[in-house]
Amino acid sequence: MNGLSRRRFLSRSAGAVAVTSLFVRKASAGANDTIRVAILGVNGRGRDHMGVIQKIKGVEIAVLCDPDDEVARSRAQQLEKETGRKVESVADLRRVFDRKDIDAVTIATPNHWHSLATIWACQAGKDVYVEKPGSHNIFEGRKMVEAAEKYKRIVQHGVQLRSSPAIQEAVKHLRDGLIGKVYMARGLVYRWRPSIGKKTPEPVPPNFNWDLWQGPAQEQPFSRRYVHYNWHWHWEYGNGDVGNQGIHETDMCQWGLDVKLPSQIVAMGGKFLWDDDKETPEVLSSTYYYPEENRIIEFEVRPWCTNLEDGAGVGNIFYGDKGYLVIKNYGTYETYLGEKRMPGPKRSESGEMELHFANFFDAVRSRKKETLNAPVETAHYSSGLAHLGNIAFRLGRQLKFDPKTEKFVGDDEANALLTRKYRPPYVVPEQV
Repeated sequence: MNGLSRRRFLSRSAGAVAVTSLFVRKASAGANDTIRVAILGVNGRGRDHMGVIQKIKGVEIAVLCDPDDEVARSRAQQLEKETGRKVESVADLRRVFDRKDIDAVTIATPNHWHSLATIWACQAGKDVYVEKPGSHNIFEGRKMVEAAEKYKRIVQHGVQLRSSPAIQEAVKHLRDGLIGKVYMARGLVYRWRPSIGKKTPEPVPPNFNWDLWQGPAQEQPFSRRYVHYNWHWHWEYGNGDVGNQGIHETDMCQWGLDVKLPSQIVAMGGKFLWDDDKETPEVLSSTYYYPEENRIIEFEVRPWCTNLEDGAGVGNIFYGDKGYLVIKNYGTYETYLGEKRMPGPKRSESGEMELHFANFFDAVRSRKKETLNAPVETAHYSSGLAHLGNIAFRLGRQLKFDPKTEKFVGDDEANALLTRKYRPPYVVPEQV
């Protein structure tokens, strides 16, 4: 099984990892120790991880992992040219988890692998930086939280807005009452998403482990309709744009309003532009209501020609009784006050991704989870908001949800969509 015996692998999947295995190398990296990192998934977002991490003092990229051997080797050669240091490449992430010389992993795989890879990493004693969305469904998001707590791991979610000094300042303005009583947030995802056409099944390319790439998802014939980016628009692997780009904005809505999961959800949308292979909606409008807090979130996904909202095409707008606040371009906020929309405080600052990784590695050294800007709970809640909207869209009706039990109220059909059918041996366990 490429690095793990079947018995050890199944035991790990069930969460029965011996406690001593977590501390074979060292419990945490000390102030003068080099943190050795493996990057899981290097075809897309993982390349950004490579670029940022190699510049951080005291952190070393030791392994690049991707089920496409050609991609993994190519990225390793690229990194060797940039750093002058040879980097190992592997196809199977289980081989990474079994290594005692790896302190942390960053996860930039497709969405359907994020939670299981995080759980396995925690069980193996690795700290984790996981890209958005943290989960593919609500059940496995909760299991991520449980795994991080049980194995005392540092888990950072890749919503780098939380490390932006400008956006931190914007949230302070919301808390301090600059725009008055804040009652509503809007999330905006207006991205240029063209037709993906139609692709038929074909033979699996050489050097590509299709079984491993599919992981927890149900087995499908190989097709270019999925690999390497368009899996985002298929329910087995992705979550549409509300669960792609949108997680930055769902997280921002929750952070700014100081809320978690809602009690009522309604969504409507569909495919209006192209007859292509996409399964997820091109256009999606979803609304989330918090009756106890008396607050509401509106979220819009648009795929093509569109207007911007006060310059924001990807971002957030917060509304209060004294004005509103706009967040756009990741590190920029602007405020407009009163009936005449008089300009108020604003700020723009870049470098949030570098700061986000630095925050993660600082916590890896200190072992202080409370210093993380985007702890594992944010992965569960911000991803969960997107999942709830998608479920409401797929069922075509308003849903009532209990945030305490994380179940829909009296709705077996909706509750069935809180999890998925897993494909052994790639199973997110009930007991982590």
